[in-house]
Amino acid sequence: MAPHPDDESIGTAGIIQRARKAGAQVKVVCYTNGDHNELAFIVYEKRLVLKKSGFIYMGQIRKEETVSAMGSLGLARKDLVFLGYPDFGTMEILTKYWGGTKPFRYLLTRISRVPYQDALSPNAPYVGESILGDIKKVLREYKPNKIFVSHPADSNRDHKALYLFLRIALWDLSQELKEPQLFAYLIHVVGWPKPRGFHPELAIAPPLRLLQCNIPWQGLNLTEEEIQRKHKAVSFYKSQIKYNPPYLFTFVRKNEIFGDFPPLFLKMQGREEFYWQSLNEESNTDEPASFLPVVGYAYKGNNLYVRVKLRKKLIGKARISIFLLGYRHDTDFAAMPKIQITAGAGSVRVKEKKSVVFIKGLQKSIERDALILKIPLASLGSPEYILSSIRTASSSLIDTNAWRILQLRKK
Repeated sequence: MAPHPDDESIGTAGIIQRARKAGAQVKVVCYTNGDHNELAFIVYEKRLVLKKSGFIYMGQIRKEETVSAMGSLGLARKDLVFLGYPDFGTMEILTKYWGGTKPFRYLLTRISRVPYQDALSPNAPYVGESILGDIKKVLREYKPNKIFVSHPADSNRDHKALYLFLRIALWDLSQELKEPQLFAYLIHVVGWPKPRGFHPELAIAPPLRLLQCNIPWQGLNLTEEEIQRKHKAVSFYKSQIKYNPPYLFTFVRKNEIFGDFPPLFLKMQGREEFYWQSLNEESNTDEPASFLPVVGYAYKGNNLYVRVKLRKKLIGKARISIFLLGYRHDTDFAAMPKIQITAGAGSVRVKEKKSVVFIKGLQKSIERDALILKIPLASLGSPEYILSSIRTASSSLIDTNAWRILQLRKK
């Protein structure tokens, strides 16, 4: 499952080759057509894209690049599925556009429905139900036993959103399908991997920060032939290579790596207990510019407690936004609250999807360099699982933590 055309090649061209050699069936699902990388398209086409038709044309070019790249690895057009959802808009849809809302409409493209007639669901509105429905349709028809998908720690919003939509779809289908193995591949991390360019003699290692998060990393070592075929597949993405020639080939190395965060199991604490369960994201490296928080959770009574400990104290206009999306098997995900809590040195603002709301019982406190929130679980729909992410911002710096899965246990 690829967020954009080219991700399937740079992240998994090696595993695709190995799977085909083993006789496995392989299907590639492109979540978007990558029709919003306007700067790359200006360099490639030498013209400014302003009209809606221009963005669609951009998406068609990137789709055909994927068809050619996958063809070089032995996949036919019937093995490829294009969903056609909005490049750089799917996280907005995940967190805000559900339940009969007017579809998401991106400012530049001025499109609010899938514009590609060869997509899985042409003219589907840009709402969460459409994306979730398409992913579930693919899973039901194909019944995969292994899924390779973008990583929840990727800095690209579409990469995170695809992972989350897939998780929700798998939960929804847990009684219909045998649970597949999930392998997350990483693409966008600031300053990683280095050096840039084609270095087939080098191996890719996980970013240092993610080595400290209890991720069980796995690797696939590629043969010289597999490396060369991956290089050939990546070379078909001319619309992206021309903009930044070394970048895509940086991922053509002697291995591919996969690893996902384990869920954080939150056990309900007794009356006399109180302890924080950490996400293990505190870094031991010297990163003077880092503003990333260390996050802890606690489950006590009917409340979720969140502690955000900053590496630099809250100063001036610094803000923390906490995203909490609840999930229950017996409730349609569209009907579940999708909460964003934004807290600064003074006020707290809560949004449920696009609306500002008041949560009775929500409490905030600040202890030294930590912000602590007490959140009634009823405001999250009394969930079984919570998809959670933290974003910190100041006047000069914005950082977003990975999305993590919290699983609540009463015993």
